[in-house]
Amino acid sequence: MDLDERSRKILEDGAVKMRVSRGGIAQQVTFIVKRVAFGNITYVELFSERVIDISEIKRVAEETGLPVEAANAKAFPEGKSSVDFKDF
Repeated sequence: MDLDERSRKILEDGAVKMRVSRGGIAQQVTFIVKRVAFGNITYVELFSERVIDISEIKRVAEETGLPVEAANAKAFPEGKSSVDFKDF
């Protein structure tokens, strides 16, 4: 799978700051690039230790084109799974 330019830049930088709504309040949250072992593959995702609404996690995944995990949930971009992000 090929990543778009924005996704590649995020992976190169190792983190990205995104505005998310937490409890109805817009906040800047830093998501770090993390490598996750899942079965016999390792894939990349954006990670935050904060609790974030699931709808916001999904939105960030769609906007960045990368999987996103927060303290309470994980989301992949539409139509993608961990296998699509294994070689980055």
